[in-house]
Amino acid sequence: MQKITPFLWFDNNAEEAVNFYLSIFKDSEMKGVSRYGDVGPGKPGAVMTATFRLGNQEFTALNGGPYFKFTEAVSFYVSCDNQEEVDWYWSQLTAGGEEGQCGWLKDKFGISWQIVPIAFEKLMSGPDPVKSQRVMQAMLQMHKFDIAGLERAYNQD
Repeated sequence: MQKITPFLWFDNNAEEAVNFYLSIFKDSEMKGVSRYGDVGPGKPGAVMTATFRLGNQEFTALNGGPYFKFTEAVSFYVSCDNQEEVDWYWSQLTAGGEEGQCGWLKDKFGISWQIVPIAFEKLMSGPDPVKSQRVMQAMLQMHKFDIAGLERAYNQD
């Protein structure tokens, strides 16, 4: 059992959000749903919590009301094998949301994501700090990561 589980507070659209994420991440599943009863505070029969898994990470979503909002102070980092994966997650998660700088985006529910290619991590940890700084400068000009652009910056002579 996972010791720490991200717990996401939604106003009243937790089920919609969970279904959205399940449709994007291929290795995912709904684990369970609990519903409000007559005691409340939600409408009887409405989803109270939904537990779900994306990859190896479990989450819980709560319909808790309009009291709290998501901010960029917390984001979910998606490590991508190639440009195709970067493009896929970027297009899916920005649908109805908004693009940010440096691989960051906010989805239509207000949750922040970082869509980062493994190549970026490798280029940034290379042995030549001058090359890594060029990669950093290139990345700072990007919204969605462009692996070819990062590699050009790294290999520039």
